Amino acid sequence: MHCFTFDIETVPDVEAGRQILELDGLSDEDVATAMSFKRQQAVGHDFLPLHQHRIVAISATFRTADSFRVWSLGDESSDEAELVQRFFDGIERYTPDLVSWNGGGFDLPVLHYRALKHGIRAPRYWEHGESDRDFKWNNYLSRYHWRHVDLMDVLANFNNRAFAKLDEIAVMLGFPGKLGMSGAKVWDKFLEGKIDEIRNYCETDVLNTWLVFLRFEYMRGNLDDTDLKREYELVRETLKRMACAHLDEFLAAWPEPANG
Repeated sequence: MHCFTFDIETVPDVEAGRQILELDGLSDEDVATAMSFKRQQAVGHDFLPLHQHRIVAISATFRTADSFRVWSLGDESSDEAELVQRFFDGIERYTPDLVSWNGGGFDLPVLHYRALKHGIRAPRYWEHGESDRDFKWNNYLSRYHWRHVDLMDVLANFNNRAFAKLDEIAVMLGFPGKLGMSGAKVWDKFLEGKIDEIRNYCETDVLNTWLVFLRFEYMRGNLDDTDLKREYELVRETLKRMACAHLDEFLAAWPEPANG
């Protein structure tokens, strides 16, 4: 079993914005403001089109037959190309099942555009069954296949009117949810050079996603009571061993059941 839960954090691609809007000479902050303003004028909100996002963090959990880990790809000095390369290298090496929250609507399309920009090859990810027949009816790209489970999409029965926020579902299920940070703050943290805080936030988001996925697997009948308790305990023990402040905060916000 190789199950890879992932989440990305992005900032405006001011390099592209500067070229598209012909804003030579403006600072990155001013270019980002102009990009948001133009978007607001065009569609009534300032959320940039996906090809104008630049990835600054990718975090993941990885569950194998006998281990669990959570980490952020690369390090604080890694550029975008390295982060994206590492993501697709992991798929190339392990062919894992992918789990996300809105990965089909956001994370993966952004990864596609950034891989295209940086000339990154990902043949295993793009396999449709031409070279491996196992992928014909179960690949990463089909919305209705299981090699990538977009929990937001699946739980809403593929109905965008039923979409929910990860934070609200996590809290509803007794998990920590967001802890003093949100995607809206990523750009400000980036301008302040606080990549470490962005990576930490991304790791807690991906942990919430993994815990929701475990409950989903329990609902589907793929885990029983004993299995679910064992998976929760594996996550807790892993985070305790890592002894990181943001993970300790996550644990503190996720109390163990009274009966252990």
